[in-house]
Amino acid sequence: MVVGGADPRSRRAVSVVVVSDEIPDESTADHVDPLGDPYLRTRFALPARPGTFLRRERLIEHLDQALRTPLTMVNGAAGAGKTLLVADWAAGIGQPVAWLTLDPALKNPGMFWAHLLQALRTRGVPVDEDIRCPANGVGRTLLTRLAAQLGDSGRDVTVVLDEYDRVSSPELSEQLEFVLHHAGPGLRLVIVTRTEPLLPLHRYRAAGTMTEIRNAELAFTPEETVALLELHGLRLPVHAADALVGRTRGWAAGLRLCALAAGQQPDPEGYLKEFEAGHSTVADFLLAEVLKRQPPPTQDLLLRVSVLERFCVGLANELTGRTDAEPILAGLHRENAFVEDLGHTWYRLHPLFREILRAHLRERLADLEPELHLRAARWLGRSGLLPEVLAHGAAAGEWDFTAGALVDDLAIGQLFTGLRSDELTELFSGMGPGTTSPAADLVRAARDLSQCDLDQALAHLQHAEEQLAADDSRPAAAQLSCALLQALAARLAGSPRRAEQAVRTARELEGEVPAQLLDKHPELPALLLTHLGSTRLWAGRFDAARDALGTVADTTAGAATALPREESLEHLALIDYLDGWPTRAERKAVAALTETERFSLPQASASALGRLVLAAVAVDRGELTEAEELLDQAGGSEARDPVTAAGRSIATAHLLLARGKARAALTAAEAAVTADVASPWERSHAALVASAAHLAEGRPREAAEVLEPVAGRQPTCAVGAARAHLAAGDPATALELLDVVGTEERTGPALLVRATLLRAQAANTAGDTATVRRLLARALTEARRERLRLPFLEAGAWVGPYLATAPLRGLATGWLMPGTAVDEPAPLLVEHLSGRERDVLQRLAQMMSTEDIAADLYVSVNTVKTHLKSVYRKLAVNRRGDAVRRARELHLL
Repeated sequence: MVVGGADPRSRRAVSVVVVSDEIPDESTADHVDPLGDPYLRTRFALPARPGTFLRRERLIEHLDQALRTPLTMVNGAAGAGKTLLVADWAAGIGQPVAWLTLDPALKNPGMFWAHLLQALRTRGVPVDEDIRCPANGVGRTLLTRLAAQLGDSGRDVTVVLDEYDRVSSPELSEQLEFVLHHAGPGLRLVIVTRTEPLLPLHRYRAAGTMTEIRNAELAFTPEETVALLELHGLRLPVHAADALVGRTRGWAAGLRLCALAAGQQPDPEGYLKEFEAGHSTVADFLLAEVLKRQPPPTQDLLLRVSVLERFCVGLANELTGRTDAEPILAGLHRENAFVEDLGHTWYRLHPLFREILRAHLRERLADLEPELHLRAARWLGRSGLLPEVLAHGAAAGEWDFTAGALVDDLAIGQLFTGLRSDELTELFSGMGPGTTSPAADLVRAARDLSQCDLDQALAHLQHAEEQLAADDSRPAAAQLSCALLQALAARLAGSPRRAEQAVRTARELEGEVPAQLLDKHPELPALLLTHLGSTRLWAGRFDAARDALGTVADTTAGAATALPREESLEHLALIDYLDGWPTRAERKAVAALTETERFSLPQASASALGRLVLAAVAVDRGELTEAEELLDQAGGSEARDPVTAAGRSIATAHLLLARGKARAALTAAEAAVTADVASPWERSHAALVASAAHLAEGRPREAAEVLEPVAGRQPTCAVGAARAHLAAGDPATALELLDVVGTEERTGPALLVRATLLRAQAANTAGDTATVRRLLARALTEARRERLRLPFLEAGAWVGPYLATAPLRGLATGWLMPGTAVDEPAPLLVEHLSGRERDVLQRLAQMMSTEDIAADLYVSVNTVKTHLKSVYRKLAVNRRGDAVRRARELHLL
């Protein structure tokens, strides 16, 4: 059919032939090729598109550039959809397209040019009949005449050469480039190939006169995959299609073959998720189209490297025992033979191709695979690639080697950092009892300690130490790993002395380990100091604990030390809470919670202690529902160590006391915390809860007696004892105890508020109202900064009448009492908002939900709630709307 007018994508207004899949009438053409055989019409026909063919506009638009550049190359692997893509485009451009599908019979230049001339004539391109090609050669005169005719024809001609990878003759490529160059704008050449053609592509690229579409662009996107599957009668959500694309790399033939096979299954979606590549039509295609096309040495190399996720030339040579991997791999990549170049001589196989090759290897050479894994592990070990060493060592079943590699690399601490903990635990789960090396026992001990199985871990540690003591070489890395595990065991057991000894041993051994190995594992010293700090805290040596924990909290080693930093911050938060500094404790606990999320560590790696501290702070502020939620988030399972167990006991008991459940609080406080050494502060807090429970049930003398053994040791206990003595009618003893609190320079506001309220209560009993008002004003001022409500509720009913009068009412209104005081001062920002708190506040002003804020900031809902709680406290409000209003008053929004 002839259409008049100008196509907007062409440069000339001419009458053109609209390409169809039908071959025009060729009654005037010579139908005999140079060998005397009839031309095969299928070589000149556009390939038919199946009914399930998906037209992809993004690729069609890119191919349209072929109408503006003399050379276009569509280069992709077998089954990448190259031919159908170009055929679909050619059928719709409205210009003459001469199509020629090449095969081995046309590799001779004479045969090639004879068929190309016939392709031109078949599509109505005027070429003189006397231009003919002999079978045995092509002269420059013929090429010159053809180039001149195409250049002077007054019409644009597009030639598509499909399967050009079958052309291997440099002479033919030179002739083709000659015609393309001299035909000028009258000829546009589209090459469809699996390999890089022998044309001078660099010239066209440099001049910007070449259009290229390669494998990466040919790959289907998840959205295109969904559309393709719908054409096959299958429905798959985009997220499931994304997984399928990841497995197939968007390979067109693979997707189509999967779709055809899934259509015959009762559960198509399940099949697409879990199909066995090694036993499928995909396998048949790749084995026939890719593997079996290669010579035997190449097939052998491909089968052997299929055990590897990635490989380099040296590693491939190691597995084959030859030295020819470099040219073979480079050639496979050039040929798009499903070998991907990662750069720096590293490669990987297409995921499906690798699956299929591995299945083929197991069927043909089942006994070879373990040997290949072990060879790879040893070679990789010499190159320092530990994760791959461990994976291949485990796959080979060589557990002594694998455990030794982990320990020798000083990487046993990675079982506790959250980054690779689950991966390593899973990897070593296959290690049987027959593996008896010291390294294997250390790995077993580490695995047991990560699961808090202390008894089993100590047995493995003892066995490892005995073997190391008998080893004349005494490997320092193994001994240092043992010291790390001993420190953790001491922490779990609540044994400060053993922890100190383990850390001293570790520091002595560090000098025997290469510095670059220590630098490679910053998690090791961080873990050692965290364990040491935890045991010092348990022993009540708060200053020494701060020294160790603060060093870890201040480190900036990134993800490797994120979990030790989190645990150190949590312990520091607990120390601040025990010292009576709730805001400091809250700040550190919130910072700890963000560490895990900041580095996308699994939540299972995180400690519960930070949430327990936040729960205890929430109780002191009278936010009991919030405290209960935090306790639930912390979980009710057995605590990792005595410090966490004590933290849970304290937070739970205080919440129960605040809810008026004295008997349950007493039970919670008396819950045994298993430890080698008793903790002074843990015993003191248990006594405090017992004393408070007695007071709640009207037994002040028993309340005082419970605290007598510990009242002189800690300011917290002195305040608790003073409260009991006041209730028993002994204000003199109470004030004497409170004098100790007053002289403690570092006493936190939580203790000062309680002590001040007790002094005010004693003054009230004595009838000294002026002193009561002065002391209450001091307590309210101090408590308002920390938003401490619980001490005023604990004080009793006598406080109420005083707070109802000015000026005390103004100090209490807005955070302790409802309503608005007439003489309330202008709002002040007690503490500056952090950057993340400002982010949350801005989204709060946009009426975003907590869930939306979490999604927008890429954090958890619980983290957003924690930030909101801190914002409310700093702005002295209780609700969202009030927070936004106050922020605007303070010009924060």
